[in-house]
Amino acid sequence: MKKLFSLSLIALSSGVLADGANLEHFVVYGKQSYLIGNSLSASQGVVGYGDIDQRPMLRAGEVLEFVPGMVVTQHSGSGKANQYFLRGFNLDHGTDFSVSLDGMPVNMRTHGHGQGYTDLNFIISEFIQQIDYQKGPYQGTQGDFSTAGSANFSLMSIIKQPLAKVELGDNGYQRIVAGNNLLINKGNLAFGAEIQSNDGPWTDINENVNKKNLFTRYQHVVAGGLLNVTLLGYDNSWNSADQIPERAISSGFIDEFGSIDTTVGGESSRYSLSMNWQNSDWILSAYAIASKLDLFSNFTYYLDDPVNGDQFEQVDDRNIYGANITKIINTNIGNSHLHHKVSIDVQYDDISEVGLYKTKERERLSTIRTDAVNEYSASLFYTVDAYLDDNWILNGSVRYDFLSVDVDSDLAVNSGNANDHITNFKAGLSYVINDQWQAYTNIGQSFHSNDARGVVINEDPTTGESADPVDLLVRGQGGEFGFRVSSLNEYNASLSFWYLENDSELVFVGDAGNTEASRASVRKGVEFASNIWLTTFLTADVELAMTHSRFSEDADDEGNYIDGSLPFVASVGLNWQYNRELKTNLRIRHFGKRTLDSFNENQSNSFTVVNANAQYELDDWKFDLSILNLLDSNHHDIDYLYTSRLLGEAQEGVEDNHYHPIEPRTIRLGVSYLF
Repeated sequence: MKKLFSLSLIALSSGVLADGANLEHFVVYGKQSYLIGNSLSASQGVVGYGDIDQRPMLRAGEVLEFVPGMVVTQHSGSGKANQYFLRGFNLDHGTDFSVSLDGMPVNMRTHGHGQGYTDLNFIISEFIQQIDYQKGPYQGTQGDFSTAGSANFSLMSIIKQPLAKVELGDNGYQRIVAGNNLLINKGNLAFGAEIQSNDGPWTDINENVNKKNLFTRYQHVVAGGLLNVTLLGYDNSWNSADQIPERAISSGFIDEFGSIDTTVGGESSRYSLSMNWQNSDWILSAYAIASKLDLFSNFTYYLDDPVNGDQFEQVDDRNIYGANITKIINTNIGNSHLHHKVSIDVQYDDISEVGLYKTKERERLSTIRTDAVNEYSASLFYTVDAYLDDNWILNGSVRYDFLSVDVDSDLAVNSGNANDHITNFKAGLSYVINDQWQAYTNIGQSFHSNDARGVVINEDPTTGESADPVDLLVRGQGGEFGFRVSSLNEYNASLSFWYLENDSELVFVGDAGNTEASRASVRKGVEFASNIWLTTFLTADVELAMTHSRFSEDADDEGNYIDGSLPFVASVGLNWQYNRELKTNLRIRHFGKRTLDSFNENQSNSFTVVNANAQYELDDWKFDLSILNLLDSNHHDIDYLYTSRLLGEAQEGVEDNHYHPIEPRTIRLGVSYLF
């Protein structure tokens, strides 16, 4: 089925490009797709650009909340990667959930601000064609950071609705987006750009976001296959409103939208050139990425240094190169149809600097640690989807991953090299009960890599004490049983029961601003996702996720609750489309209380926010009105429990809840001209 769909796209694109005909505007709503017989698990899904267009979002990274049960928040400035939660994981900025863009990895290993760092600010939402997601480790294509799941973004090769758009909103929010197509030599050049600025609602800083994005893609038929060459550019700078201690607000030291250190923030950039070519038998891709981050943070204020403060700078400067070759084979054995894929994937991270510096007001005082790192990986995997008859579908895969790291540290004792390899098996069996029902069972293994610096470390660069290295590759594994029910233009729903085990948890440490390898863990839960056509014009979607998360390995003076784990997520949306011209969207998001310590003695408050959007089209014009945090909730985006020190407090500091407030009610108005 997937092969036929790909071939149809190639044929369609070839015809359109060859004829030079006008493009017909149509909208793809992926979450309303009929997936019976076309999905390998109950927790697999598709998001179309029509879904994305009608949902109000505060931040670019919230596009990942289309994955049912996924929570996207922020603990600092809006220019850096978001904070993600899924299936009981506090994924920090991307650990254990892999994200790719047309075959390019987005997660970054051995990153200055956390392992698996996943910044989505470089994607322009208007040009997303589709998001394919899989929760759980059941697909052979899932590699590093995929234990909780994965998502692959596909950008448009032909912009479905060329436009020029201006958005204005509260707190100095301004955004301009434009995109169009140009026929060149029977091929299509899709191009677009985004400029965004925002001051934020903070009382003592101007966030001064200065984001610029560029998107260009040339598509052409070459050697009987479809070739896409894509150039992306992203540059951003901002000031941060970091997480703040609860006692500073209750005492009146600052207000809820104030800051302890008003000089933190950062700069980030990402440029990439990629190529994808595909026909019915082969998929070839290659990419080159240049990425930089310079980030200033201060989470403990004056705990370690009562004179200069605890501000620090994290630097990451890297180039990434990679390629993939996939062979597609279709065979028939009796009445069974088998769809095979054999794939080789290579990646090289040339990290010229991953550094940590002590700073004051963004001026360097001393070097804590600076390293140059090379990471090489190679993967080989085989997958098969066997359609045994009209009802039974069997899928399986085996994946081999090899990773080698070489660390050149400013402290010689922390230099070194290491390598490791891992083989993972995945399998699933599904039964198509009838045209409306399908049942699934899946098992799979996965892994995440650890920071290369922690793999070869021998001495703590801050204290000078000996340090224990961690494993380079860490296995995770899980299983799932579920159902999917679907009736075209009436309803679709999925229900899944799942479990996941991790040999070593990656935990975000609030006072260090980084992730650390921790104990083994186990999670289990149940998830429900649905779309219902209540009337011809009114649809509703409901998503529920409940998770039980614990460390499965005991530790002295520690409990078994996983810091930051999220036990309950609910999302309800109502979409009303009176006609083609007028449509509205109302969305309620609720996140349950998160445990803040391993004994569960401290919990965050629950979180509820309501967002609304209305769109009206008049001839070639489109008007958008978004009201974010409609009820002006004062809940917290995120909470952490750790020790910090304010000026005048005792040297040992105070253990306290540190949080980032949700932004107050925000109104944004957009006007688009549709070419």
